[in-house]
Amino acid sequence: MKKINVLILMFLLGSFALIAQTQSAKITFTEETYDFGKIAEEKGPVTKEFTFTNTGAQPLIIQNVKASCGCTTPDWTKDPVLPGKKGFVKATYNPQGRPGPFNKSITVTSNAENSNVVLIIKGEVTPKPRTIEDDYPMQIGGIRLKTNHLAFIKVFNNQVKTDSVQIVNTSAKNIKLTFNNIPEHLSVKAVPAELKPNQKGNIVVTYDGNKQKEWGFVMDRVDIMLNGKSDPNNRLSISATIEEDFSKLTPEQRANAPKANFNTKEFNFGTCTEGDVKDYEFVLTNDGKSDLIIRKVKASCGCTAVTPAETVIKPGKSTTIKTSFNSSGKPGKQNKTVTVITNDPDNANITLRVTGDVLKKDQPQNQQPNNGNK
Repeated sequence: MKKINVLILMFLLGSFALIAQTQSAKITFTEETYDFGKIAEEKGPVTKEFTFTNTGAQPLIIQNVKASCGCTTPDWTKDPVLPGKKGFVKATYNPQGRPGPFNKSITVTSNAENSNVVLIIKGEVTPKPRTIEDDYPMQIGGIRLKTNHLAFIKVFNNQVKTDSVQIVNTSAKNIKLTFNNIPEHLSVKAVPAELKPNQKGNIVVTYDGNKQKEWGFVMDRVDIMLNGKSDPNNRLSISATIEEDFSKLTPEQRANAPKANFNTKEFNFGTCTEGDVKDYEFVLTNDGKSDLIIRKVKASCGCTAVTPAETVIKPGKSTTIKTSFNSSGKPGKQNKTVTVITNDPDNANITLRVTGDVLKKDQPQNQQPNNGNK
């Protein structure tokens, strides 16, 4: 008897579930995948409208539509869709800057029994024809440049490097290029020196590390003159990081080299109130066997560091790098850096850190700041 009752109960539960299922909403799309084929990048976004029918017995409500990266869903049916009625989901793909094949998904979430339906749009973007403006985006008068910043990245103090910037004359007349405010460690010339209309050329820059007196990251700006005329906006910036070349040191020279050793590489001032000034002296000791030379001390924005009066440290001797952090206008977590460049072949670039939390003046001491500045 018990077995019969259990069977009847299971039958009833199954029947109720079946009835509930047949009485729910159901979303049925006419198609779930659409191929745009080939589309031109320059023609802009393309849109596909997917149509669906509520083939269930209850009103259908689209709760969310989520698109994968590079695809947007500008519109879909917001009102409840009655049984037998139709609705839509629009999917738009922007081909700008995305040449090549694409395959994107759109997930439609609703109150239907098939609550998640994934739609697919695909195709292939043909790249737009490149123009002079695309290839030479920077303009100086009638000259266009690939870039107005030439980065040499790393230059050793005994190295000479040459690089160039491609240019083109887009004007209707000849343009002669000359240069002004050239520092001693740079030589700059145009090849050819005079460009005819539509002619391409190069600005050739040679960087002589032997003549550069600075260390670390260095930025120079050279004036570009067109047919003898100057303009303060017509400039080429040239950057490099100057490093000492230790590659030719013998094992004996390395063994007798200076050795930079700080007492600590981080000062954490804990928590302070905005407006407080936090000072600290990092102690630098020469644990090597020859003179340690401090080439440069440079602090990041928001922190100051003082180069010692004595930049040559004898073996076994010490000096201090004084730092000062003014917290005015700098609420939140702080992480300031001080870069010390030395002639230690194993530790030429040392980064010191000043860290801590700055509370706003009206912020309780036990409340942690929730934003940061670097």
